[in-house]
Amino acid sequence: MSKNSPVKPKKHLGQHFLKDENIARKIVNQLEDSSYKNLLEIGAGTGVLTKFILNDKKYDLTVVEIDDESVAYLKENLGFTDDNLLNEDFLKIDLSTVFDEKFGIIGNFPYNISSQIFFKVLDYRNQIPEVVGMIQKEVAERIASPHGNKTYGILSVLLQAFYNIDYCFTVNEKVFNPPPKVKSAVIRLKRNDIEQLDCNEKLFFQLVKFGFNQRRKMLRSALKPLGIPAAFKEKEELNQMLSQRAEQLSVQDFIELTQIFEREREAESEQD
Repeated sequence: MSKNSPVKPKKHLGQHFLKDENIARKIVNQLEDSSYKNLLEIGAGTGVLTKFILNDKKYDLTVVEIDDESVAYLKENLGFTDDNLLNEDFLKIDLSTVFDEKFGIIGNFPYNISSQIFFKVLDYRNQIPEVVGMIQKEVAERIASPHGNKTYGILSVLLQAFYNIDYCFTVNEKVFNPPPKVKSAVIRLKRNDIEQLDCNEKLFFQLVKFGFNQRRKMLRSALKPLGIPAAFKEKEELNQMLSQRAEQLSVQDFIELTQIFEREREAESEQD
């Protein structure tokens, strides 16, 4: 594949290639954290972001790209080799085998898997201090949303528990090939100082997911499958919390609810 043979976007991969180099430069400039040297780009496509990262020379760049044509294009035109280009599905990679230290993530994320990408970031949160991603505007707004908003959801709570979120800027659909039907946005995640939540993290994740899976219901109903401790009925403050919907609770509220669940479950098991 020559330099005059650009890669054609593939609809089944959710690809919308960025063609505006000024936007590409602006995205790369959102990287702020200097605590890591390794950087992973997800879905490099024709390398419009990649070129600016390489020119910057701040990072040891590794690219993951699932499309064979894009892989061939990146190898021929930007000098990538099998050592720094992974022709794989990002969602299936064990990132701990790729990096043995901290690494950042950047990319024009495929819209159809952007939420899954962020869930995977959560799995490796102690290795990933920073993420800069271009995603669908609606998803970016949801991730950055404060509690009390209708857009606030599972990803909002889980990511905000471990990262500081910045909604950087909105991107017009006209700067892509082919243009998507929606606007895009760039967000930045920077790892906060919380190494571990002050509660059972597995239970925290469960409470958040169950709470939002039936987001129109009060938490008392939405959390029933997890077994609400009987003692909750006698606690007015908890009854007030369980009478709200998930979107009304802050990250700290969910942490406190998890702590109480833990304590009451332990007390019940001791009585048994």
